Amino acid sequence: MIKQRLFGTDGMRGRVNRWPMLPDTALRLGLAAGSYFRSGTKRHRVVVGKDTRLSGYIYENALTSGLCASGMDVFLVGPLPTPAIAFLTRNMRADFGIVISASHNSFEDNGIKFFDADGFKLQDRVEDIISDMVLDNSWEWDYPEPAKVGRAFKIADAPGRYIVSIKNSLPGQLSLEGIRVVLDCAHGANYKVAPMALKELGAEVVALGVEPDGLNINYQCGSLHPDVVAAKVRETRADIGLALDGDADRLIVVDERGKNIDGDQMLAVFASDLMDKGRLPDKTLVGTVMSNMALEVFMREQGGCLLRSKVGDRYVVEAMRERGAVLGGEPSGHIVFMEYGTTGDGLLAGLQLLRIMKEKDMPISEFTTLFQPYPQTLLNVAVKTKKPFEELPAVCDARRQAENELKDRGRVLLRYSGTESLARVMVEGEDEMHVERLAGMIADAIRLSLATA
Repeated sequence: MIKQRLFGTDGMRGRVNRWPMLPDTALRLGLAAGSYFRSGTKRHRVVVGKDTRLSGYIYENALTSGLCASGMDVFLVGPLPTPAIAFLTRNMRADFGIVISASHNSFEDNGIKFFDADGFKLQDRVEDIISDMVLDNSWEWDYPEPAKVGRAFKIADAPGRYIVSIKNSLPGQLSLEGIRVVLDCAHGANYKVAPMALKELGAEVVALGVEPDGLNINYQCGSLHPDVVAAKVRETRADIGLALDGDADRLIVVDERGKNIDGDQMLAVFASDLMDKGRLPDKTLVGTVMSNMALEVFMREQGGCLLRSKVGDRYVVEAMRERGAVLGGEPSGHIVFMEYGTTGDGLLAGLQLLRIMKEKDMPISEFTTLFQPYPQTLLNVAVKTKKPFEELPAVCDARRQAENELKDRGRVLLRYSGTESLARVMVEGEDEMHVERLAGMIADAIRLSLATA
């Protein structure tokens, strides 16, 4: 039997009721995770949260069955953002936490990802152990005695706990009175918590994407469609627009003129703010291989440096922990403040921007243009197989030609998506038309090579 891969770059994800997102797979995953984290004679506990997808009920119940059978007490917190589950796992002294979500994907997909007891995503080696247990149909489960199986509890005050924690990231006397915020929650996990938190802090909130029906998550709204927020910002003359994704771990911002502000621009703002306060250790910011070259140049000009990790906020966090960094993120809007959380948090990032607006007493457009991004073209190429690029001569030749033309004034990055059957081609340089031509050349080489490989 060919071994199938269970986990991608951010847990297990796929189409509902198809491999690997099958109910029996989720049940075995609950058994495997519960068995791995169960040790000693104490009662063990796990926090389980989800977003607003209709299929969440499938995996919540299947996981709960497997977890209880393995001896875990299950704390069900319902729809809450991914960073809230990371926080609650620590706050409730759980052995681990589980999020049921496919993030920015449409409702037809769902996913399952894990946090350890400290609120960090599991290391690859731990995922591999759990995956092996799930995929081995002959695995003999170490079931506990009948009196030691787990119970399931619904935790009603979980949203309030998270709101308190997120507000504690701001100065105690800070009020957001006088600021009008357009907030798009993508009909996702933060549809209740985010508007409530902003209103409690005094902001005037124009809420969008707060009527989930199980099928409309991310549909023409949220961080994938910031034009919706931009239009509402202009219509209501708001001071800022905040667009979250389905599980609310990423943020795209729109300024008062309706112009998008991506993750790189936000990182520059946050890094500058922390450097001014002397709170950015070694003046080190962690980004990814997708971070714009202009951000790297900006940090160098400030006497600091940009450290790059692999794509994925879990790898950003790993690099931050290794380096002792307190700030990191991705262009897609995953922003990690290690002082306040252990994973990307869209609401937290939005609140920090609002704090800076208040402290500077100026519109957001005046401090979010710290650098001019280099033109960057990103192309997605559908693939059936993910053969290493170095084994595809035509792709190697195309990449070499592009790098020779760019010299040291641009970059080429090729990678496969960890969650979709896509090859991603990124080319960055000073001239937009040149960059587009080179990216197209490489994408064509990938299509031809994988069609004949």
